[in-house]
Amino acid sequence: MLTIDCKDVSSVQNELLVYVADKVEAIPTLKHHQFTLSTLDDDDVLEVESVISAIKEYFDSINEGSNFAVISNNEFINITSVNGKVLQSESKSQDGNMFSCTHCGFITQYQVELNVHMRIHYL
Repeated sequence: MLTIDCKDVSSVQNELLVYVADKVEAIPTLKHHQFTLSTLDDDDVLEVESVISAIKEYFDSINEGSNFAVISNNEFINITSVNGKVLQSESKSQDGNMFSCTHCGFITQYQVELNVHMRIHYL
């Protein structure tokens, strides 16, 4: 499991999570200013290089590739601003809380809906 710290890019964290998870075929779990990626099969291993490459591709696609460094330290990847500026989203959509299922990666903005969803894993 890899943890990606998005403190400097929290405004695009959700879009980044979706892009990277699709690119490396992993299950994402959303956290506060972070997300984790897990493999579909417990025996598989996520390659850190492919995750870093996907993150860099995403930032290149939004023309921010030269403003952020992607630094790896074992199972932790940090996205750091090179010039000290924090990435601001152009559209101020709901900067609300998102809740994620730790079993399958299901994402919702409602805690009650997540609680109901998680019950299906224990039937």
